[in-house]
Amino acid sequence: MAGLPEIANEAWDIRQGPVVLTTVDADGVPNAIYATCVKKFSDAKLVVADNYFCKTRANIQAGSTGSILFITKDNKAFQVKGAIDYVTEGEIYDFIKADYAKAVAATVVNVEEVYSGAEQLA
Repeated sequence: MAGLPEIANEAWDIRQGPVVLTTVDADGVPNAIYATCVKKFSDAKLVVADNYFCKTRANIQAGSTGSILFITKDNKAFQVKGAIDYVTEGEIYDFIKADYAKAVAATVVNVEEVYSGAEQLA
């Protein structure tokens, strides 16, 4: 697992607005959602609260990988790609549930690749 490089860690701390979480279904059809209930669990794990996803949840449960796209206050875009875990109990679930009480699960994007524009950072 790659983890966020320092520049992406710093960017995460100054991100603005919602992130975009993207998954694909079994046929390769993409699905993208805005998500505001997000936290960094570690350099290797970004977490999105499942506040009653529908297509996104089905895609994750079918084994989709995914990406998180975010923008900084300086209007610099970053994209994080990786495998997704869907957890309903344990440390990461408790971590997201502490700030987002309506979360029914934690969607964990495991950081495998990181980009800023066309430049691959990790």
